[in-house]
Amino acid sequence: MVKGGVHRVTIACGVAMLLLLSQTACRQDMHDQPRYEPLEQNNFFSDARASRPVVPGTVARGKLRIDEHLYEGRQDGELVTTFPFPVTKEVMARGRERYDIFCSPCHDKTGSGGGMIVQRGFRPPPSFHLQRLKASPAGHFYDVITNGLGGMYDYKERIKPEDRWAIVAYIRALQLSQSLTVDELPADIRREFFAKVK
Repeated sequence: MVKGGVHRVTIACGVAMLLLLSQTACRQDMHDQPRYEPLEQNNFFSDARASRPVVPGTVARGKLRIDEHLYEGRQDGELVTTFPFPVTKEVMARGRERYDIFCSPCHDKTGSGGGMIVQRGFRPPPSFHLQRLKASPAGHFYDVITNGLGGMYDYKERIKPEDRWAIVAYIRALQLSQSLTVDELPADIRREFFAKVK
């Protein structure tokens, strides 16, 4: 008789545990609340859209581009001749890396316009060493990288603004590298050059 009573108590406890467990599965917290999926129909609004239109003038986080010099390569509507930040050794290294990835397939590693794409039959871009491009303001190169020109498509979605400026700095270095004489080199580089030549 005692044995049967223990058995009934065990069964009662088991049933009570199952009831308790089944109740915990029926809760509704904030992590599981009713909601509309993007672009789902919603009859609450007159246009029947769940996704509401963006308020005019809304700027996405991190996209407020008030620095015209940095983001457009212009000031007061004119192309800039200066860089929006100091051109350091690190900026030049970054510019070379980005140039080699994005620009050299068409412009080649020296900026002469004979990259692999051209060797495969595509129209060659102009050489960066033309006098008109040497005389062009830095903002011109930034603008072309950003918006494209002629056969070159834009890179505004592929290269961030700071990297576009780094590429422009590297293009300026390429232009200088092809037109400097040995006498115009800094003394330490000149000594190193002559040591290698001998």
